[in-house]
Amino acid sequence: MNEKYVPSGVETKWQQMWAEQNVFSSEINRQKPEYYVLEMFPYPSGNLHMGHVRNYSIGDVLARFKKMQGYNVLHPMGWDAFGMPAENAAIKNGIHPAEWTWSNIANMRRQQQELGLSYDWDREVATCHPGYYKWTQWLFLLFYDMGLAYKKKAAVNWCEDCNTVLANEQVIDGHCWRCDSVVVKKELEQWFLKITQYADRLLADLGELKGWPDRVKTMQENWIGRSVGAEFAFDVPEISEKIAVYTTRHDTIFGVTYIVLAPEHPFVEKLIAGKDNEQAARAFVDRVRNLNEISRTSTDTEKEGLFTGAYAVHPITGEAVPIWIANYVLMEYGTGAVMGVPAHDQRDWDFAGKYNLPKRLVIQRPDGGLDIAAMTEAYDGPGVMVNSGDFNGMASELGKDALADWLESHAVGKRRINYRLRDWLISRQRYWGAPIPIVYCDKCGAVLVPKDQLPVMLPENVRFDTGSVSPLAQVADFINCTCPKCGGPGRRETDTMDTFICSSWYYFRYTDAQNAAHPFESAKANYWLPVDQYIGGIEHAILHLLYSRFFTKVLKDAGLINVNEPFKNLLTQGMVIKDGAKMSKSKGNVVSPEEIIRKYGADTARLFILFAAPPERDLEWSDQGVEGAYRFLGRLWRIVAHFEPLIKTAEGSYDPDKLSKPERELRRVLHVTIRRVTDDIGERFNFNTAISAIMELVNAFYAFREQEDNPSPTLVREVVAGLLRLLAPFAPHITEELWNSVIASDSVHKQLWPEYDSGAVKVDEVEIVLQINGKVRDKIVVPVGLDAAKLEAIAFQQEKVKTLLADKQVVRVICVPQKLVNIVIK
Repeated sequence: MNEKYVPSGVETKWQQMWAEQNVFSSEINRQKPEYYVLEMFPYPSGNLHMGHVRNYSIGDVLARFKKMQGYNVLHPMGWDAFGMPAENAAIKNGIHPAEWTWSNIANMRRQQQELGLSYDWDREVATCHPGYYKWTQWLFLLFYDMGLAYKKKAAVNWCEDCNTVLANEQVIDGHCWRCDSVVVKKELEQWFLKITQYADRLLADLGELKGWPDRVKTMQENWIGRSVGAEFAFDVPEISEKIAVYTTRHDTIFGVTYIVLAPEHPFVEKLIAGKDNEQAARAFVDRVRNLNEISRTSTDTEKEGLFTGAYAVHPITGEAVPIWIANYVLMEYGTGAVMGVPAHDQRDWDFAGKYNLPKRLVIQRPDGGLDIAAMTEAYDGPGVMVNSGDFNGMASELGKDALADWLESHAVGKRRINYRLRDWLISRQRYWGAPIPIVYCDKCGAVLVPKDQLPVMLPENVRFDTGSVSPLAQVADFINCTCPKCGGPGRRETDTMDTFICSSWYYFRYTDAQNAAHPFESAKANYWLPVDQYIGGIEHAILHLLYSRFFTKVLKDAGLINVNEPFKNLLTQGMVIKDGAKMSKSKGNVVSPEEIIRKYGADTARLFILFAAPPERDLEWSDQGVEGAYRFLGRLWRIVAHFEPLIKTAEGSYDPDKLSKPERELRRVLHVTIRRVTDDIGERFNFNTAISAIMELVNAFYAFREQEDNPSPTLVREVVAGLLRLLAPFAPHITEELWNSVIASDSVHKQLWPEYDSGAVKVDEVEIVLQINGKVRDKIVVPVGLDAAKLEAIAFQQEKVKTLLADKQVVRVICVPQKLVNIVIK
């Protein structure tokens, strides 16, 4: 072997060899336990960044480690390839989205292969390929047949810059999740999926996800937002209607002094018609309706309202209650109307104070200390019901049940469970997505495209003009078609599906990626799933992860799979930051993976990014750290090269009892390292401490070289073989080269993971600290297992101790076997 480590030649050689031999292919093998490790597939933006490198390196370590442990490992990769950036590139550069996307895929695939990632490329998928989105469309038809897909006109979140609709989950603090533009409301006919039908199961089954971070589960729980309360109605005689409200605080119903409608509420038009302030009310409604949901409900937003001039009738007391409209009430949540109880809700308190509305105390603190005239803020805690008719004196929590009983017995209201979660809006007015397989016929209405006519292909002759309709709506050859039901003229749906649809089932397709007859074979999916370890960013906690859980439950109900949850364990890796900020082109702090690979090699890039921080924490980029990782691999290369001639002479086995002291110590360090690395990877994902342990082993190997003149060839071979297997998941190229050079001609990645010898990790001697009055005065090495009396005797025999004890009185001796002796004197 060469004396000098040259990563470029080594890495190219083995990448080609692995590809030619299809080393990482995977098939069903029921003789082995299966293990499915998956990193979230990327959007093909053009180039990998260091966040990708970290994500993929984590998954690759686990895949290689589990394979060496005897598992049948599935480790696939693909492309989340539909989406807005491809259309933006088409507009900006005059290049078709497909050409842009496939070019980027080719480049990013090459970059992944240069990292030495152990993907089964025979299972590669791209969501923009007709062979994939055919089955995305097939799944839409399945949802439709199950009553889970429907179309309705709704006020939707609209991004002007992207020219498309956004789901509620894609609006972050009032801005588009993709381009950060302000989101507005627009009325459009849209397709939805009934995720709300699965709200209870999505919430309850969070309990099954023992391997998920609590933070992610809490985010999903809050997003689903289950609440238990009551719904009841206020009569509005002047329009002969009833206004329904939902509340979790029905114990405060006697404290209602006004009710508030969302500006979008269907009764608003009737209520303001003919009133003196009709024009002012219309202007207010128009202004508020154009505000986005987040800004309307934010605690920082000033609450604005307007009295309609109409009154409702309180369902219990019969008193007249003024009806207002306000910016903080949303039609999409609850009933689009809320009751105002100023004394017991701070938002209502502030609103009532601003508009001089009355406040009525109906929940008294247990100590009886509340006086409405003296109160400066709302009291929203539990207490005793007062000013509440027959319910006076009742504990407020018990009062909720009593009032719910009364509402139901008088047919005025009912108990109800409500959710923050809303149905998933999937229509997008864009070209680069999976077409929705629906044909509209004047005679037959909305007709499903038959499954044998899928996929509905995207046309290539398309223009990318701005507007509130899809670019597909401008392609006559696409729009005009034959009705599948009656054979008459039809019009295709021109919206495409939200790209999160495509990513909600890709992990199923990986299990049977070449299947042309079905989205996947159930037996194969059931063999591999659930994914044993899923790896990706915390930013997907609600969007992708919630949608994937929803899809999995629907597919189970459809009888296609047996699993109830898609991902058994979830690791949310931290960001890669530089100069205190996340790497980004705009900040000018991007480090190119290709530059690092060219200069130092892929193994160095992988080793640094896994060593610099635990995977769940943010990682601060360090050029010095990269150089340190490169130097370590050079040290590894040189120590193996040094012992190569000796290893070639190794024959048979050795007797551990006949090893020299340096040999016994090296063997001990080897097996301690095996135990540490096995635990750090397999139990804790502490890749940084695993690498640190391997580095300590290399240091011990160098020390051994200086201490032992006549080492056992067989022991040295055992150490090198163990060292290379431990490092192989982290640095696959250099370990493959060294293994083939000095150990065997087969792949290190096909070897079994080393097991530690419990006998070898035992030490014969231990260092003991000698203290006098708590201060360290000396250290000695003694045989392991000495009891306190023998240890104390040896301590008093030390010359340094004798000198320090001269003319001193020993008060007592504290002896901790295997650790220290502390002599207290005066």
